[in-house]
Amino acid sequence: MKYNGLVDIGVNLTHRRFDEDRADVIERAAAAGVASMILTGVSLEESRAAVAMAAQHPGAMRATVGLHPHHADEWTGNSTPSLEALLKEPSAAAIGETGLDYFRDFSPRAVQRDAFAGQLELAARTGRPVFLHQRDAETDFLAMIKAYRPHLTAAVLHCFTGDQALLEACLELDLHIGVTGWVTDERRGGALRACIPGIPAERLMIETDAPFLLPRDLPAKPANRRNEPAFLPHVLEAVAELRGEDPDSIGMITASNSRAFFGFDR
Repeated sequence: MKYNGLVDIGVNLTHRRFDEDRADVIERAAAAGVASMILTGVSLEESRAAVAMAAQHPGAMRATVGLHPHHADEWTGNSTPSLEALLKEPSAAAIGETGLDYFRDFSPRAVQRDAFAGQLELAARTGRPVFLHQRDAETDFLAMIKAYRPHLTAAVLHCFTGDQALLEACLELDLHIGVTGWVTDERRGGALRACIPGIPAERLMIETDAPFLLPRDLPAKPANRRNEPAFLPHVLEAVAELRGEDPDSIGMITASNSRAFFGFDR
């Protein structure tokens, strides 16, 4: 089935794994019906690159700017003004990817919390939405979001992989939910799959998180095992099947949610 106007809210298009064929990746995404992408900033360097790349594709791409918890140890007194300067660029849409990751612990947990708080404060002050990450850090993550949520315009928990309890906690905090190809993994994705029907349509978004999280049941996997935004329709169809709804309708709903959230129509 051919789709049109889809929005992929999480693409690491500046990642080195796309260096050799980035233009082809963009072309394949468009051919698959992916009209717009949000390019993810995970460090100051990658945020600058994402903003610059998105600026080359106005109307089709926007970028997030932030420090992923893996890069939290790069947070300094200059990080806030540096990110704030990037937010002045027309292609910058949101703050993130930011949050907590106690699974990898690439940065000390206290440092992660400091960097997360700093970015939430920036989001509250600038009125920008937040692109969130959480892995194995539910208690601290929810406590911090709860403290800042009254001051945030909007927030999406990207790559949601949690269970029903976490979903309910996130919805109570008025978060959007981003769903990746994790939903196709029958080994690890059982809890997520059970949650899909209960995500309110107005809170749902879809994403690939390319080049990561290649859908496990993709019929023809690329030899390099690299995910790319052209595979977003596969995520869409998995979500629609679990909800018992028409994929074309879910595609339009998630695109509308995403375009409003990331300011494509402003």
